[in-house]
Amino acid sequence: MAKETSSELVSNRRAGHEYEILDTVEAGIMLLGTEIKSLRNHGGSLQDAYVNVKGAEAWLMQSSIAPYSFGSINNHEERRPRKLLLHKRELERLRRQTQEKGLVIIPLAIYLKKGIAKVKIALAKGKKTYDKRASLKDKEASRAMDRARRGSKDE
Repeated sequence: MAKETSSELVSNRRAGHEYEILDTVEAGIMLLGTEIKSLRNHGGSLQDAYVNVKGAEAWLMQSSIAPYSFGSINNHEERRPRKLLLHKRELERLRRQTQEKGLVIIPLAIYLKKGIAKVKIALAKGKKTYDKRASLKDKEASRAMDRARRGSKDE
């Protein structure tokens, strides 16, 4: 009886602000032993990371996984490219959408699912500055309405 819960190790919180998320896909990731140990200690970052599709493979680029503190001389490189594991159909669909529509593929989170590391990647379109301001304005308006509702219930 395996665990059904998934625990998030690293997340890219700025992605929702910088990009308009159109579609998400779950992918496996090839990690070394010291990398998974470091991720379990929350030693990772997806700040400037992106996904690059080369040939029949997808690679996670510029993601940072801190060196494992108890690792030996055989510790991993911090910003090495990491291979993502996707089905051929998913890979081809992602490649087609990035080439035809000018979308980008960004990682949203790295998490454990049944003890196996997975990456949640998204097809996204970059937001313009005025889109960011509009989304912040909408978020602030909804917060104000929630505060007003809570205030009226307390009376």
